[in-house]
Amino acid sequence: MRLTRRDALLSASASLFTPLLPRMSFAQETPRRGGILTAHLGSEQRILNPALRASTGVYLITSKILEALVDLDPRGNPAPVLATSWEATPDGKTVTFKLRQGVTWHDGKPFTAADVQYTAMEMWKKHLNYGTQLQQYLEAVDTPDPHTAVFRYSRPMPLNLLLRALCDLGYIAPRHVFEGTNILENPANTAPIGTGPFKFVQYERGQFIIAERNPNYWRKDFPFLDRIVWRVITDKSAVAAALETGQVQLSSYNGLSLSDLDRLKEDDRFEVSTRGIEANAFNNTLEFNIRRKELSDVRVRRAIAHAIDVEFFIENFLYGQAKPATGPIPSSSPAFYPGGAPPYPFDKKKSAALLDEAGYKPGADGTRFTLKLVPIMNGEDVPLLATFIQQSLAEVGIKVEIVQLDIAGALTTVYRDWNFDLATGWHQYRGDPAVSTTVWYRSGSPKGAPWTNQWGWQSDKIDQLIDQAATEIDPAKRKTLYAEWVKAVNEEIPVWMITERQFFAATSKQIRNHHNVPRWDSSDWHDTWIAAS
Repeated sequence: MRLTRRDALLSASASLFTPLLPRMSFAQETPRRGGILTAHLGSEQRILNPALRASTGVYLITSKILEALVDLDPRGNPAPVLATSWEATPDGKTVTFKLRQGVTWHDGKPFTAADVQYTAMEMWKKHLNYGTQLQQYLEAVDTPDPHTAVFRYSRPMPLNLLLRALCDLGYIAPRHVFEGTNILENPANTAPIGTGPFKFVQYERGQFIIAERNPNYWRKDFPFLDRIVWRVITDKSAVAAALETGQVQLSSYNGLSLSDLDRLKEDDRFEVSTRGIEANAFNNTLEFNIRRKELSDVRVRRAIAHAIDVEFFIENFLYGQAKPATGPIPSSSPAFYPGGAPPYPFDKKKSAALLDEAGYKPGADGTRFTLKLVPIMNGEDVPLLATFIQQSLAEVGIKVEIVQLDIAGALTTVYRDWNFDLATGWHQYRGDPAVSTTVWYRSGSPKGAPWTNQWGWQSDKIDQLIDQAATEIDPAKRKTLYAEWVKAVNEEIPVWMITERQFFAATSKQIRNHHNVPRWDSSDWHDTWIAAS
């Protein structure tokens, strides 16, 4: 029996896109100093160090406390932060960053090239979930003086790739705090020390995180806000109530329910839009544990994809605000998007034929085999998709058992323990396939690194294509290589990118200078302020 919208809304809630509202301008207003911005935090964070954990849940908090070498400007181009300029050699193997002078850590120690060298070699290269792939050919970071960092690569590193990646994967941690300690267990991972506009104050598990104005911030006269409070609210109906009563002023990354987003877009007190989140397109995913005998057969993986009516899911659960993905590179990335159609259109007869061909014919009760599905609960549509997959696969003879865990437990179960057959969640695309996308397919990521290839799947061809594209300096050749890569991974389907979507935020109109850069929710908020009531 096909699950309908009404059935779904009775058992769970779904996600919604709302129309993009016009960009608001407050150019005539004078920024007001002081005030507390309270933001919604939808899930608990076990680590608050973006140099070790690439995640929007982490960036939402610690991008205000720690800083990256670069960020994006309003046009989406890399802009100086801790790095003031950069230059690459013609062969792409050496990239030199000039660093900002006069910057201090929140504990008063000076920021220097030694911090960049240590973070790059000991955190990004060894532990950061997307950084390990990005920096796999980084051989050394030289520090000829306290304000110069020279990155040396054994293979070419395209400068445009590196700069775009460093917006997310370029946060710098203090060497003097981490050196000589167990990096992964250092207390600064949950009580971070940075150079940013706000200083960490307190983290009460399950309740709130507080950061206050850094009086010694290097940007003169910034920030405007006195304090930021992130309130942990896991109940989506409670989030809407908190927004409407003024207890929180911001909920981002689809933190609200479908019905509340739909309702609040008509409320003049709020802006509900994708503005300022354009840098983070995302997909619903289905991940296969290739260690499972049945799933090691590509015919079975293809059969599973053909059994799921993606257009029906989008229309009935996402209210039409998505489209079937054509692969891991979204159409919102014209520099790399290869075009094409969704590779696995809904076709139950073809699905059943592929399963028969693979040798998994129905038993007496109609069941071919049973799979365990772990939803990674980073979106309210995820359990809906899990149930939809369960019902869809039942129609072709595959029984699915859903294992319900919180997000931390699901991440551990899938990416560290490998104790799953199928998993479903979200993948985020960050402007370049090499930043956070190809790592889902390339072998060699450390065990336990979230949102990386932990599927027991490896392909020499795919690894080589990924490495070639990531080290190709010519933009046209890079796009051609990625088109070849998309074709290959669509055929092998170790991960199925099911939908193509954009995030939404709901923001109180009392907040000024919000969403004024393409990754605002994950940026530093140094120029954000709150208008008087």
